[in-house]
Amino acid sequence: MLSERQELVLKLITEVYVKTAEPVGSRTLSKLVDFSPATLRNEMADLEELGYLEKTHTSSGRIPSDKGYHYYIERLITNNDSFDKSFTVIDELFGNKKMKREEAIKQAMNLLSQLTNYTTIALGNNAYGSRIKKIELVSLYENTGILLIVTNRGHVESKQIVLPDATDFTEMARVMEIFNDILYDCPIGKVSEKLHYEINKEDINEILVYNKTIVDTFLEAFTMFTQSKYYLSGQNKMLYQPEFSDVNKVRDLLDFFDKNDIFKLVENTEKSGLSIKIGRENSINAMQDCTVITVPYDLNADTKGTIAIVGPTRMEYQKVIPLIKYLAAHMSKLYKE
Repeated sequence: MLSERQELVLKLITEVYVKTAEPVGSRTLSKLVDFSPATLRNEMADLEELGYLEKTHTSSGRIPSDKGYHYYIERLITNNDSFDKSFTVIDELFGNKKMKREEAIKQAMNLLSQLTNYTTIALGNNAYGSRIKKIELVSLYENTGILLIVTNRGHVESKQIVLPDATDFTEMARVMEIFNDILYDCPIGKVSEKLHYEINKEDINEILVYNKTIVDTFLEAFTMFTQSKYYLSGQNKMLYQPEFSDVNKVRDLLDFFDKNDIFKLVENTEKSGLSIKIGRENSINAMQDCTVITVPYDLNADTKGTIAIVGPTRMEYQKVIPLIKYLAAHMSKLYKE
């Protein structure tokens, strides 16, 4: 637990750095509080030693660490009524009853991106983390069938697939048996990796290689299953953040957005409330200099979607957190209407 003075120093450094993107020194702080530069330097040194502040290579000033940002979010943020106008704009958007649900979600993501100047994402039900319990292929006619996938979450997903001409459905029963054996309890997002590994084993290689077209069709169906419908807005906003003046950083980040890997952001997101992952807490390399804030919203009684906002670790948390929570509440109402 920090002292009252340490909390004040951490709060001021965080808010000044968020606003200016420049490391904060004791001289700057001394203009904001009635403490001498020497006293402030001592407090800053202690906060650095405790892991709440970091020193950059190019300046003697300090910036908040990931730990410091979390402390600020959990203990030091104060309510700011200046954001009430943003809430009013959100109310107006969702008050338009003539707008279709999909269009309302798309417009909401655009609005949230405009209000925060960050990248925003809305995802529907995400199957990436689901595990397979049973796979079944039902013949419809000739070379067409329905692939049924039962997950550990009780969901039954189906996709119509077209098989090679003259497919023997008796032989397909054997293929399905193999799939069920090797993919039982496998996370859906790992199916491709698992199949490619197992297909090299001698005992099943002959069967699955012989049916390569069937395996490819099967993988395509799973790819469609794992990719949730999502709405993305403001992915180019990062170009205007000082932290991303490095071309390679921006390229990695934009590549991540372009590769439909969005659902990986929320793979391990808590479905019960607000989740904030700052900097190195993000497992994806392209996101190591970013904060990802996610909030679930209700699609129905048993299923949740997710709203996410992505920005630099130097994010306006005081503004963003109330906005994304308010928007999620509106999104849940949208699916109840």
